[in-house]
Amino acid sequence: MKAQFVAVAVGVVAAVACVSGCSGGSGSGGSPASVSAPVSPSATGKTLPYAGAPKVENPLPDSVLSAHPCDSALTPDQVGAALTQKPRGEHDDKPELGAQCHWINSDVGAGVSVIYVTKVTDGLSAVYANTKPQSTVWRPLSPIQGLPAVAHSTYSTEGSKSFCQVSVGISDKYTVGVSVNLSPAKVGAQHDPCDAATQVAGMVVTNLKQKAGA
Repeated sequence: MKAQFVAVAVGVVAAVACVSGCSGGSGSGGSPASVSAPVSPSATGKTLPYAGAPKVENPLPDSVLSAHPCDSALTPDQVGAALTQKPRGEHDDKPELGAQCHWINSDVGAGVSVIYVTKVTDGLSAVYANTKPQSTVWRPLSPIQGLPAVAHSTYSTEGSKSFCQVSVGISDKYTVGVSVNLSPAKVGAQHDPCDAATQVAGMVVTNLKQKAGA
């Protein structure tokens, strides 16, 4: 099905985080959401996966996350499909989480961000253990091209009308996070930010699989 998020898009957060509560998600201005507190690195002594997270049965090689997401997550045409513009990606790396990129359409207050979570090595297990208990939206998704994924938001009910993040398990150790902050004009019952984030996540997975030769 053809993507339908003309300027709906996103402000991406790290895939694992918001441990002590995030703010924002209003969709005003398209500013990327920020992580309040990082999850500590790998939980020692635990076998992956845990906390109810699904196992990644057909993982991609770690090498697919070796390039920065500004250079490898989305093509200019894919950014244009999501934002009706092709802005240059802006680096906003999180040392405690991984490399992150934002694409923002400042004209309409929408943006897309992607983070490769490689500094926390518990993959979706960390998301299930740390994000699920405080989520106002928690929606396990059908696998995205064979990779397990979950849509979630820890914002208020009102904020979750404009913001959603999809975490995709690339392997049991690593995730990719794609988040969406809808433009104010797109916020409403007819536009689901989790659907938009899922569509963008599908684009990212396609590109990573191509890099892996899959």
